[in-house]
Formats: sequence, structure tokens, C-alpha cells
Amino acid sequence: VQLQASGGGLVQAGGSLRLSCAASGRTFSSYNMGWFRQAPGKDREFVSVITRSTIRGYVDSVKGRFTISRDNGKNTVYLQMNNLKPEDTAVYYCAASSRSGWNLRSQYDYWGQGTLVTVSS
Repeated sequence: VQLQASGGGLVQAGGSLRLSCAASGRTFSSYNMGWFRQAPGKDREFVSVITRSTIRGYVDSVKGRFTISRDNGKNTVYLQMNNLKPEDTAVYYCAASSRSGWNLRSQYDYWGQGTLVTVSS
């Protein structure tokens, strides 16, 4: 599976962005799809997941602001980010997992290249 993330950019605090992650292959629907982010000088952290059965999970800091969705017909997962804050600034990565569990980097098999989100105050 190859993943291509897009949609990052520069936005003011309170603004919105929608990230997309397009996947190759015909087994997209069988993967749990996650988003992680890595801020400068920090470890990569879990942000959100949508499982193959469309169960959604979020890190506490983005609950109520971010929404994850997937379109299996387009092999694409989305992350709608609203009310962005400067602390959301990071490179965002999408990832695919065929395993159980979904909030650890080690549980993901494939990674996209990352897209930069910068939120100005």
C-alpha cells in the first residue's frame, strides 16, 4: 500500500484545513487508517483513527475539533480540522494498519510522506 497525504498549509488560528490521504491498492477497506503528527523537536503522536468498521478515535486534544472520515470507493481518508490552534502545528502523517490496536506507531504497516500544517497565532 502506498499512501499520499495532501492538504496541509498555513492557516490562522481558528481556521480550518482538510487533509486527504490517497491510498493505492485494492484492499484499502480492510485497513484501519490513522493520522499522526510530529511537531518540531517532539515525538510523532497519534491524532485520530478510523477503523475498517468505521469506528473513530481521537486524541483528547483534538476531540470536538477534528473529524476523520473515509471513502472506500476513492481509497481515501480525510481529516477535517476546525478551530485550529498554534499547538496543532506539525507534519501530519497518514498510516495504514492491518493489525488490531490503533494508537501506537508500531501498529501501523504503511506510512505516507507527511504534509505540513502551520497555524499562526
